[in-house]
Amino acid sequence: MLTLTIFLIGVALLFDFLNGMNDAANSIATVVSTRVLSPRMAVLWAAFFNFVAAFGFGVAVARTIGKGIIDPDIVDHHVILAALSGAILWTHVCTRYGFPISVSHSLIGGLAGAGLTKGGIGALNAAGITKVSLFIFLAPMIGLVIGFGLMIVVTWIAKGFSMRSVDRFFRLGQLVSSAAYSLGHGTNDAQKTMGIIAILLYSGGYLTEFEVPLWVILSAHTAIGLGTLIGGWKVIRTMGMKLTHLRPVGGFCAETGGAFVLLGTALGGIPVSTTHTIAGAIMGVGSTRRLSAVRWGIAGRIVIAWILTIPVAAGVSALVFELVSPLF
Repeated sequence: MLTLTIFLIGVALLFDFLNGMNDAANSIATVVSTRVLSPRMAVLWAAFFNFVAAFGFGVAVARTIGKGIIDPDIVDHHVILAALSGAILWTHVCTRYGFPISVSHSLIGGLAGAGLTKGGIGALNAAGITKVSLFIFLAPMIGLVIGFGLMIVVTWIAKGFSMRSVDRFFRLGQLVSSAAYSLGHGTNDAQKTMGIIAILLYSGGYLTEFEVPLWVILSAHTAIGLGTLIGGWKVIRTMGMKLTHLRPVGGFCAETGGAFVLLGTALGGIPVSTTHTIAGAIMGVGSTRRLSAVRWGIAGRIVIAWILTIPVAAGVSALVFELVSPLF
């Protein structure tokens, strides 16, 4: 049993690594597209702040993932294996083909699929799933509104200055805003893997109560930081260069709006999609110029991937659960 537990912790950290790869685009797309940092420097910058997020932001999201999606009493090793399998497969496919998805929702879909297959509808935590589902729509909308509003305010304040001086100022500002966004990304997304590992340890009797040990916190942040360092470059191109054209001031507003949403929801224990959040903020910033500045065809394909994420991950998870159950 211990060997299987160690193996599943490794699988969870692999999921966390892939999370960092797909979501690297969220952290660095704007700062790369505005040429404030080179791609290599940008991923180093983002990976550092992904890890730093381990300190000082609590584990409220981890508790929601560990106890708020499915009934903890039905969780065992093959539920965790099935949930991670669905999440990893969908995340890998989308990263390979350049689709920025919600890795968080692929994990939630995996948990729901495995839990539903084992325990029926009663195994699902309605309150937790409702909260997550609500923020599928709210996170990008809040990001869009804040990004749009910040861009309008900053444009009005800077209207008396030359474009060159505005760009020079916000090139420095983007270093701060991208760091803040990477903190938000690290604290929200790494906690999802922490929640999986913690519930695995709790269900296996290695913890007497549900908590997140320090070594789990550090391992999760290390894995997501390494994934960000490797970077999913096709996803970065989609988010940073295809969705809309950004200047440094626009990148600053998008990242600041996204960071505000992520840090706020992390402290509130709400697992939101970093992808949905930054995509909404980027579209909000782009829309301040004109609606046609956003490539809505690409945005539509991204939204389709978002819609498919939970059901596809849940379906794969349910299938894996059925296949591995006889082995346990």
